[in-house]
Amino acid sequence: MSKRREKKPENGSNWMDTYGDMVTLLLCFFVLLYSISSVDQSKWIKLVESFNPDAKEVSQIVTDTVADGNDEVPGSAEATEEAVFDELYERLKLAVEDAGIETEVELTKGDGYTFVRFRDTIFFDGDSAVIRPEGKVILDRFAEAIAPASDVIQEIQVLGHTTQALPNHQNDVVNDRVLSCERAANVTVYLQQKNLVSPDKLVSVGYGQFRPVAPFDTEENRSKNRRVEIIITKNNSIQRRLDEYYEEVVGKNE
Repeated sequence: MSKRREKKPENGSNWMDTYGDMVTLLLCFFVLLYSISSVDQSKWIKLVESFNPDAKEVSQIVTDTVADGNDEVPGSAEATEEAVFDELYERLKLAVEDAGIETEVELTKGDGYTFVRFRDTIFFDGDSAVIRPEGKVILDRFAEAIAPASDVIQEIQVLGHTTQALPNHQNDVVNDRVLSCERAANVTVYLQQKNLVSPDKLVSVGYGQFRPVAPFDTEENRSKNRRVEIIITKNNSIQRRLDEYYEEVVGKNE
């Protein structure tokens, strides 16, 4: 009768398998943490939007998500700022449509800026720098549209322009310059009183008749030069010369 083989005692190596599995899982966990340490901005917004399908503003979703968690989402701040500034243009466009002044206002969105051109008849009577009541209503609507984006605004420039009264004769230089400066300053003061942004972000400039957008040959063309322009720039955007803005604005509106 053969003897039953004795079972050899365990050598204690099984714990190594468990330990190895644990180390592997930990490694996978840290790789996962590393992979999400830098969030793709566009994917993050899409992800948050997918959880909030009824929300109207994507940027607000992201902002609320960050606020609710009391934690800043890496890489999302710049995307949120860009989205908020983009929505500023949409609100301004809606304000123009609601006021029914599409023919009196030219609105352009560029890289890091929003450009608004008003015919001066919206705000002022001829040779006057006093804002008309109708003009104040328009400025109130624009102030409401600008307010939600105040934190992402770098600067608001208000530019006053006049036109040459006669085709071949320049205006009186004092009256011309003073009138354009006073108009720009009064619009700037009105906006400042709305407490939209810090006062140091508001700039007013009067150009007189010397930045025309049309020739002085006809009354219709001369009227195009009577205008107030507002340039709203986003935080950290590149400052440009007025002529550079004009080149882009004309190109976008052709």
